Amino acid sequence: MAEAPRPRVLLDSNICIYLIEGLSEEARLRVERFAPGEVVTSAVAFAEVMFKVDAVDPLSWKTVEAFFAAIPVLPFEREAALAYRRVPFERHRLDHLIAAHALALDLLLVTRNTRHFARVPGLRVENWILEDGGSPT
Repeated sequence: MAEAPRPRVLLDSNICIYLIEGLSEEARLRVERFAPGEVVTSAVAFAEVMFKVDAVDPLSWKTVEAFFAAIPVLPFEREAALAYRRVPFERHRLDHLIAAHALALDLLLVTRNTRHFARVPGLRVENWILEDGGSPT
């Protein structure tokens, strides 16, 4: 039995939203270059996305569920909590928990908000949104 691919890329919530809403062809094409399981997201980013899903719109729920069936959600575990100590502290920043998660797992973090992560030592960050297709979080 073949071993599942190791995660390589962690998507921030804003990239998840761009992909769910079909706002970035570039991001979709980049995700498709990876094998299933190599592109993941954090439970923290998942929570941010789910907070904004319309609970009474069945199509929204179905679309989001399909997306997260294809993009695994990784639990925020002990290693990520310990890596959080290496992230410069700012109150009320879920981005820093996402950064810690990427650091703990040695993953490339893909986000539109690269400036939010610029001060995190050792964090590899890329922006896959080349065009402005709106302004998800």
